[in-house]
Amino acid sequence: MSKNILTTIGILILVGVAIWFLIQTERTIPPETFIELEKEGAEITLISVYDNYQANQNLKTAWGFGCVIKTPEELVLFDTGGDSEILLFNMEKMNIAPKSISKIVISHIHGDHIGGLEGFLEKNSNVSVFIPASFPDSIRGMISSHGAKFVDVSDPMKISDFIYSTGELYGPPNEQSLIVNSKMGVIVITGCAHLGIVNIVEKAKELTKKEVYLVVGGFHHPPISVVEKFRDLGVKKVAPSHCTGDSVRETFAKEYKENFIEFGVGKIIKVK
Repeated sequence: MSKNILTTIGILILVGVAIWFLIQTERTIPPETFIELEKEGAEITLISVYDNYQANQNLKTAWGFGCVIKTPEELVLFDTGGDSEILLFNMEKMNIAPKSISKIVISHIHGDHIGGLEGFLEKNSNVSVFIPASFPDSIRGMISSHGAKFVDVSDPMKISDFIYSTGELYGPPNEQSLIVNSKMGVIVITGCAHLGIVNIVEKAKELTKKEVYLVVGGFHHPPISVVEKFRDLGVKKVAPSHCTGDSVRETFAKEYKENFIEFGVGKIIKVK
């Protein structure tokens, strides 16, 4: 083999290594750590449509979580519970038409949060479904097979006017929560908070550089000390449900008094 050929091969190898190094370096660049909120928050309504806690005796309960977020622009469904029949029954009773939902956000892969999705898509496929990027391709295939669109979420991102994802946070399982910019301040909504509800609230504060007005959703059986940590973090109101646990809810109720909201299926919170 001639010297020129060997030299050319050597150069190609060096170029290839350099390109590989650049690609790997790009992948390790940390994601954006700041979310630019709208200067003026919106009037926000939160509607519990699926939960194992009950606020309206006319609705059905089951283990899981689902919450409709109403902004001045649209309705967004966060999680779909574990059973589409129960989800759709509760929505109908609360006069929320499936076709009025424009976007769906799924917090994580567990069945009690994503189980109602396919049945919902059979009623309304004209939606975009925001899923953690770590989801298996089978979920993407299911969403696409119904004619809906999916959006992979890795880093913090804007879902809608006034609604943002924390990005996919590492579990297990990997999970995203929502940050909502209301007139009263930042609202954090969690599906199950497997990585720790305090960690999620801290992440929301880090991303927005704002104080947290309200935290809603499943807190995943945290220790009682979480109540004191919420106070230290400056959280003004709480509405724990789903997988939080009765003892923690009761402790929050005693500590937060009128700023404790008993959240469960049928509950409507208006922030304005």
